[in-house]
Amino acid sequence: MKEQIDRHNIPQHIAIIMDGNGRWAQKKGAMRIFGHRNALTAVRESIESCVELDVKYLTLYAFSTENWSRPQEEVNALMEILINSITDEVPTMMKNNIILSSIGNIESLPESAQRKLHEAYELTKSNTGLTVFLALSYSGRWEIQQAVQSIVKKVVNQEINVEEITQELISVHLTTGKVPDPELLIRTSGELRISNFLLWQLAYTELYFTETLWPDFRKEHLWEAILDYQKRERRFGKTGAQIKGKG
Repeated sequence: MKEQIDRHNIPQHIAIIMDGNGRWAQKKGAMRIFGHRNALTAVRESIESCVELDVKYLTLYAFSTENWSRPQEEVNALMEILINSITDEVPTMMKNNIILSSIGNIESLPESAQRKLHEAYELTKSNTGLTVFLALSYSGRWEIQQAVQSIVKKVVNQEINVEEITQELISVHLTTGKVPDPELLIRTSGELRISNFLLWQLAYTELYFTETLWPDFRKEHLWEAILDYQKRERRFGKTGAQIKGKG
């Protein structure tokens, strides 16, 4: 399947909603946290595949603001997994020239998690390959709210005029900053929604949904999503003839 991929039409930025850990565990008669622990292989394979295909950015929806309402035991376990996985994976990131970053309300995470994240940022910031964004304590509406508040402060302080507020200006004030919007969004587990993820950035993103539960997601599933993406015609409001230069 990998050989069928057109290397000249690889999405620069892929975003993934990693869904189905709990259901995967329940199918095996285990607690939900068992699914979260077994999801790390899917994360590794997705990152490795993106490196192999020269994808520039990968954003993983790891923990939403809504996830804070889950049982405290599960939240604590998720934070522990986050800390341990960052510690374990940084050497591999260095070996593979990967930059680790994050988006979201990072200040709301436990101090130990914040510390590990910042250590990883510092260690990997000089790398030049794939950038992996972890969306942590993240919400698309929260992000837009933060951007609006930041812009309003600049208007009040007379740093910019109201007329200068453009779509480009709003984009720059989002947590993704100057990173290009995702061309491809993948959601696992069969759910058909975007769950408050990258609401502004997904305006023209191609959406791909798979029944595969996240702990079972492997390289071939990512390849399949990219192949499906490559069959589509991205028109951005234009006609097919215009895109092909015939109209």
